[in-house]
Amino acid sequence: MAATPGSTKRCVIWFGEPCSREKILLAANGWQLRAVSPLQGDAIGMRAEDRVVGVIDLRHGTGSTLEHIEALIAGHRHLPLLVIEPAAPAADDPRLQQLLSGCRHRLAPPLRPEELLHRLTLLDADPAPGPATDIFRCLLGESSAMLAMRTTLRKFAPVDLPVLITGETGTGKEAAAHALHRLSLRSAQPFLAVNCGAIAPALLQSELFGHERGAFTGATARRQGLFESAHRGTVFLDEVGDLPMDAQTNLLRVLQEGTVERIGSNQPIHVDVRVLAATHVDLERAIEQGRFRSDLYYRLNVLRLSIPPLCRREGDIELLAAHFLREFRGGHAIRARGYTRAALQAMARFHWPGNVRELLNRVQRAAITTDNELIDCADLELDMPADTAARLPQARARAERETLLSCLAQSRYNVSACARLMKVSRVTIYRLCRKHAVQLQALR
Repeated sequence: MAATPGSTKRCVIWFGEPCSREKILLAANGWQLRAVSPLQGDAIGMRAEDRVVGVIDLRHGTGSTLEHIEALIAGHRHLPLLVIEPAAPAADDPRLQQLLSGCRHRLAPPLRPEELLHRLTLLDADPAPGPATDIFRCLLGESSAMLAMRTTLRKFAPVDLPVLITGETGTGKEAAAHALHRLSLRSAQPFLAVNCGAIAPALLQSELFGHERGAFTGATARRQGLFESAHRGTVFLDEVGDLPMDAQTNLLRVLQEGTVERIGSNQPIHVDVRVLAATHVDLERAIEQGRFRSDLYYRLNVLRLSIPPLCRREGDIELLAAHFLREFRGGHAIRARGYTRAALQAMARFHWPGNVRELLNRVQRAAITTDNELIDCADLELDMPADTAARLPQARARAERETLLSCLAQSRYNVSACARLMKVSRVTIYRLCRKHAVQLQALR
């Protein structure tokens, strides 16, 4: 039988000391890390069902001889092994190189994060039972804020408790809910979502909890609600802060008692669901204003996952913009293949009130409308960075002067020949010479 998500863990036994950035990257990408001293490599406990790879880190020395390194490698050949070579001059030791020549997977410092993760994935002996690699496809990012968020998400996913997902509009709260479900023990069961602010209050109760035939005008047949339909699965309530008070009362019953009552019935129906809720509003303030029940808030806020806004994700904007353009090029015949430096600077400085969703929309719109291979600020409808805008007239003037001097030299400083070469009038040549202080007589 295939392992269920959460029952099998991917573990790295790291003989040595990983740096803090490496620890964060491993946790964010679903690897459990155990760092042990190379001198204590014999006693490493693990569960039989865990998928384990080993990393022998020689960057900072092991405090042991070549013989001990050889014994360390030989003693753990039952594990898929990655060896991180020492830095120079230790790496130049011919005896060490001969010893490492038998290791199939080796990395030389400095380590690049993407290469480390790629090698560990290759070493993973049994990737099939694990979660799909595209779970975080909609939550891309290598900023510290996103790595911390993904680490927290992985911790919350297998715990069968409600999660309150908070964040600004467009940050990816629904994508986080999907990831929580797919990494949970309920991943094979239904995932049903509803936007609580997009359904009329008169219909919301029926949508969530169902109704009996004849319960109200137009109820011609019995209808199951969202919670019944998602039995043994996950319900995602987006914009839960917009729930009317009567629906809040019924939702509280689901969380407290695990039952629902259809409209027009007083018969409780047992439902087994995990509730994920998202909001961009301040629920604490809504409680103070009497718009949200405090007891419901405490039931939903058992685990809290905060999605960072795009403006706080340093370095992720360029990564996401490149990813969105690459994805769009894959399905559309467009000319754009990248961004100008000014466009990248403008995107990095913009505050992005619509967050990732706004970035995606601007990239796709720019990719369609631009006539160039490189998308510029104007294509993205963003202001050019001030320092770039200030330098642009000087750069144009410099290029114009260089072109003029080059054409004059090619035409042996004959104004008529230069005008034909530049495809302008003789008057324009004289005007350009005055503008750029070019002394024709002196050059001749």
